[in-house]
Amino acid sequence: MDRYRRGWTTGDIPPQTGRRALITGANSGIGFHTALELARKGAEIVMPARTQAKAEEAMRRIRKEVPAAKLIPDILDLADLGSVRAFVERFQERFVSPSLDLLINNAGVYALGTRQVTSDGFELQFATNYIGPFALTALLFSSIKRTLGSRVVTVASIYSKSGKIDFDNLQSEQSYRPVYGAYAMSKLADLMFGLELQKLLTMVNSPIASICAHPGYSITNIKNSTPLYIRFLDALPQPFLAQNAAQGALPTLFAAAAPTAQAGGFYGPDGFLETKGHPAPAKIPARAQDRAVAQQLWKESERLTGVSFPILSDEGSPMGRVS
Repeated sequence: MDRYRRGWTTGDIPPQTGRRALITGANSGIGFHTALELARKGAEIVMPARTQAKAEEAMRRIRKEVPAAKLIPDILDLADLGSVRAFVERFQERFVSPSLDLLINNAGVYALGTRQVTSDGFELQFATNYIGPFALTALLFSSIKRTLGSRVVTVASIYSKSGKIDFDNLQSEQSYRPVYGAYAMSKLADLMFGLELQKLLTMVNSPIASICAHPGYSITNIKNSTPLYIRFLDALPQPFLAQNAAQGALPTLFAAAAPTAQAGGFYGPDGFLETKGHPAPAKIPARAQDRAVAQQLWKESERLTGVSFPILSDEGSPMGRVS
């Protein structure tokens, strides 16, 4: 079992001065509190959102608590591969050499009532939660410092335990189930991506660590776009199992900053059914450990995105290539 200290809180985050973190979805929910606490510890935060206005509003909210916070707003829509590529181009023009210490793939959407398709032809939940982060990580990998302490953190979900990778229905064309179909599959894909990424990094002796986390049952605005009946069902156990977004961000913060967080680890709340509590090693579902499925998913993701994601030797060669 991974080593960790029970009762870990934001007070245990070590100083982050001189470190640069990119956090998707930092304008709300888990991402906002992750950005806030890392900024409080001195990190510079690149915080893209789907609109410049949303990014700048989040920046203002953080500076109310941390006036000296170093924040860089930008625009990124993970459901649009063109937006992903444009964002990466802007980032790499601004920061020429490898200069990224933390990439936190946090942004996501949840349980849309009807199947929606992106401009690239992907189901919206699968695109936003998985396809976009896969492409973003590949294209940004050459910007991540090849040093101990550099991390890619992928935020999965407690629903990943209910997911199944259905290669015949990745885009929910055959059938669409908002929660236990599309959403659960996308978050299982996130977990499998994070675990497979670490296996490949280990093969080439890279000092970069890939670590996964999930926020348990946290109350955030990710559920605002869900149908009323799903919100009603989700609300029933809230008094007993739920926690707020600040508490829900702790596993992500642990994965991003705790010295004891292990490469290839998966962290979530330590309470009942991993719904709330303090960060602790989370149980990895058996389906997430199927290496053959993970490798097939990786190849299919490269095909769908047009982004090659080879793990090269640690010579500093660019990792992501657009084909």
